[in-house]
Amino acid sequence: MKKVMLTMVSLMLMVLLAACGQTKESTTTLLSTNNGAEIESAASTSDILVHDPNARIASMSIHITNNLLALGITPAGSVVGGDVKDFLPHVADRLEGVAKLGVVTDPNMESILALKPDIIYIDAVYSGSDLAKFEKIAPTISIDLDSGTWRDHLKRIGEHVGREKEAEVFIEEYEAKAERVSGLIHNELGADAKVMAVRMTAKELRVMGTRRPVGPIMFEDLKLNMANGVEKIAVNEPYEVISKEVLPDFDADAIFVIISKGNEAKSNFDELEKNLVWQNLKAVKNKHVYILDGQKWLDYSSVGHSMALDDAEKLFTK
Repeated sequence: MKKVMLTMVSLMLMVLLAACGQTKESTTTLLSTNNGAEIESAASTSDILVHDPNARIASMSIHITNNLLALGITPAGSVVGGDVKDFLPHVADRLEGVAKLGVVTDPNMESILALKPDIIYIDAVYSGSDLAKFEKIAPTISIDLDSGTWRDHLKRIGEHVGREKEAEVFIEEYEAKAERVSGLIHNELGADAKVMAVRMTAKELRVMGTRRPVGPIMFEDLKLNMANGVEKIAVNEPYEVISKEVLPDFDADAIFVIISKGNEAKSNFDELEKNLVWQNLKAVKNKHVYILDGQKWLDYSSVGHSMALDDAEKLFTK
């Protein structure tokens, strides 16, 4: 009897030691959904929730929505832009038939419930504290859009929908486009030209800094040189409010202008153009002022950045 007991104990120890020596592997659990779409919960070191790209998706961020579009995925429902109170103009045609779920700061929970989504994506910054509320409706993926770059966000979503390769291809094509457009701009302005971007709103004139949404595409992707003082704008702020009188201090060879939506912002810029301070700027005299499509340049997503490059390409293609 003792021999039998010893043998059993030895076998149990061997099994335990073998298990300890194995590398931790991912395990997958299928989650039920409203519409039968496959959603897998991968319990691994990265803990990625993988779901069918054809699942009914509710997106609680316009930027997540546009990253989904970049991967060839149209959500069943999405929040809308806070300023325009609708889908952003540059992607509206790609969201026909998509349910509108309010704005990110005040989503319409009744509309989300009526949508019966299989999966919900939320912006961790705006909706992270309400995670439990969304999880009661459907499995929820939280993405911190303030962490990393739009490239990181696109790759992350690519992992969730099993389209990592498509994300990489999009980024590669973007980099090639950025290099091409950068060449066009430098050929027009000169390799040493210094540039700045300003935004006119209904209330103020802003100089855009190095931070997203505009800074990275302008000074990193397009490799443009900053006008004097742009680098001094606080690194944790996307812009600095200025008076028109300090515009000459930047000594910019070219000025890129974004005019906010609405008649007031447009009227403010019209008035600025009549001012002698503006008219005497080097960039203005040399006709190196370029009006940008603000919705594209302010959309910090893969689709938004790619369209911003297209906008710049048109401006600098003769």
